[in-house]
Amino acid sequence: MHQKNIVIIGSSGHGKVVADILSLMPQYKVAGFIDAFREKGTVCTGGLTVLGAEQDLPAIMQNLNVCGGIVAIGDNWVRSQVVAKIQAIAPGFEFINAVHPSAVISASATIGTGNMISANAVINAHSNIGHHCIINSAACIEHDNQMDDYSSVAPRVVTGGNVAIGTFTAVSIGAIVKHGIRIGEHSLIGAGALVLKNVDAFSTWYGVPARKMAERKAGEKYL
Repeated sequence: MHQKNIVIIGSSGHGKVVADILSLMPQYKVAGFIDAFREKGTVCTGGLTVLGAEQDLPAIMQNLNVCGGIVAIGDNWVRSQVVAKIQAIAPGFEFINAVHPSAVISASATIGTGNMISANAVINAHSNIGHHCIINSAACIEHDNQMDDYSSVAPRVVTGGNVAIGTFTAVSIGAIVKHGIRIGEHSLIGAGALVLKNVDAFSTWYGVPARKMAERKAGEKYL
């Protein structure tokens, strides 16, 4: 099998998880990490090193025959900014999906690019996952769900059927979302929440049952 040389942008904890997933995908060979906040040559997980920052990508792609990779940054808003920067600096960069072999994905589901789908995650029939999303360990996305670009579900999140999760929205660890719920963009669902009603855009909800607790702004920190 011909392997594609790729890089991982971001070498923090989330980047380590992505590196582990990619090590189990024989079609890819990770050349190293891209990280503007670590010194070039820093050794990270699996003996992989930091090759440089985003602005170094064109040279790295040429010198190491790198075709693309994935942005491994947990914060949805920051991830979008880094993707935009890469698209401007290296227009030919190919964004790939990191999919753990234990993930169960329906043949009728559609998956965009730049996504991380972690160990034991389930994506059921006719669900649509956008671009640059995160579906974390043991999360269950039921049938006919819609996850818009740059949205994320944390470990052990469970959604019922026909749930929609808006752009930049984060559903925190262990939350449960009832079937048919619409969660607006730029929203935050707290850990362990039970979501029984539609969620406004730009809002924070938590509790059992979940209630609206605050307004949010685009790019507001939550991790």
